[in-house]
Amino acid sequence: MGDLDITPWLLRFPAYLRHAFDGVGNVLADARRKPRAWEVHGRAPLNERQRDMLNRLLDGFEGKLTSSK
Repeated sequence: MGDLDITPWLLRFPAYLRHAFDGVGNVLADARRKPRAWEVHGRAPLNERQRDMLNRLLDGFEGKLTSSK
């Protein structure tokens, strides 16, 4: 049977919680970035492909940019 001492877990828990809060902060920052960008650039004369690319970039596009992407 295992050890019932939870002290090691309790000592690690604040670090896990801090990591989770940091992750939530990043998610919220990303969620606010896209609407703000469209508030600023939403009236710019962009065609459909340009708007699609801007959305991809705002959604975190990674990798090489090719004509097929």
